[in-house]
Amino acid sequence: MMRAQMESIHRSQRKFSWIALGLGLLPVSALAQDSGGPTVSNGDNAWMLLSTGLVLMMTAPGLILFYGGLVRTKNVLSTMMHSLILMAAMSVLWMVFGYSVAFGEGNAFFGNPAQYFFLKDVGTTPNADYAATIPHQTFMLFQMMFVIITPALISGAVAERIKFSAYLLFIVLWVTIVYLPLCHMVWGKGGYFNWALGGQMPVLDFAGGTVVHISSGVAALVCAIMLGKRDGFPNEPMMPHNVVYSLIGTGLLWVGWFGFNAGSALNAGELATRAFSATHFSAAAAALSWATVEWLLKGKPSVLGVASGMVAGLATITPASGFVTIPSAVIIGLAAGVGCYLAVTKLKSTFGYDDSLDVFGVHGIGSIIGMLLVGVLASVEVNPAIAATYQAGGAPVSLAGSAGQFFNQLKAVLFTIVLSGAASFIILKIVDKTVGLRVDIEDESVGLDLSQHGERAYNE
Repeated sequence: MMRAQMESIHRSQRKFSWIALGLGLLPVSALAQDSGGPTVSNGDNAWMLLSTGLVLMMTAPGLILFYGGLVRTKNVLSTMMHSLILMAAMSVLWMVFGYSVAFGEGNAFFGNPAQYFFLKDVGTTPNADYAATIPHQTFMLFQMMFVIITPALISGAVAERIKFSAYLLFIVLWVTIVYLPLCHMVWGKGGYFNWALGGQMPVLDFAGGTVVHISSGVAALVCAIMLGKRDGFPNEPMMPHNVVYSLIGTGLLWVGWFGFNAGSALNAGELATRAFSATHFSAAAAALSWATVEWLLKGKPSVLGVASGMVAGLATITPASGFVTIPSAVIIGLAAGVGCYLAVTKLKSTFGYDDSLDVFGVHGIGSIIGMLLVGVLASVEVNPAIAATYQAGGAPVSLAGSAGQFFNQLKAVLFTIVLSGAASFIILKIVDKTVGLRVDIEDESVGLDLSQHGERAYNE
């Protein structure tokens, strides 16, 4: 009798829940919890889907406009195509084996390629190892946007002279050999640098200092050197054809970066707010410091300089965004503006390489600065998890700013430089022997829009 009464009560409760759900009085997660299933937070999932869209917006139209405006008229479509095609190619690669290598369970350096092959078992049940309150598929989609924009950054260094076939082959090999293993090492379960999920050496990289910006920046430098200078560089002027495009792209990048960094909190809680705040103030400080240095050294602050400073501040705060206070973010941004400006002007001219759109100077140098400074400035107040999550010898070890953590960061930076630099060199050699790296002088003179794609951006 008691059992029958209880079943009747449960049936009534379930009936009420469905009615309440239909009236909007209960979230879907309430039914999942009532049925004993995993709990998905609708709020967290909404924020993460929004963040996923914001990160994709960074590539298109953000990076497409930013890079497209910086090249000459005859190369604008080919430069935009370098980012556009990766939205398709990297999505398919990620689906087939990329996600599995990056986030599957494997060893300290790469995940099991078969675990999530063709996204097998990546459904709406949360993967508690990575994000316990959102569907596994949402986490997968968010991370996919990173594998799209990271190699797209490299395209800025090879603009106006690389064969399209060579670019596409290089990117596929580079992502497979460099990005996916590095992603697993920093963010994957059991990854060598993953402080939260069983790593052997704890490294603080909230949203991609090593994985995204240093790896792509170093690859960009190697590509620029091995491709050689553009015909006429540096003697002939190669002015941006549309700075307005680049400024619009800068604004879209800044907005999208909130999804990039604050989204990396993987929920809609306090940490997302802190990462959002750090991201904004670093970009603002970097824009001011870049403009100030340029004003002092050249006599005029340029509009493009302010835009470049903003992007430098965003790239530099990326690894630190979920670990530092707002004043620390301002310090990081000020350092970014000065350091990246000197890299783009003094370092580039001293060594004479032709990094067309200054990928290494802004993204590579910027995130090196950010990775090292977070080792000094990381705060338990901002991210309490760094106080006791990492275990060494059975005891918790704080990863707050210290000399020890600074050297952990330095080791990760050096590892990333060597991995991306050496792998990029080898891959470029292979690509050159197979399809050839560079267009011939006639095609370069005509422009890559016509020679590689048979189109013009503007009717004459």
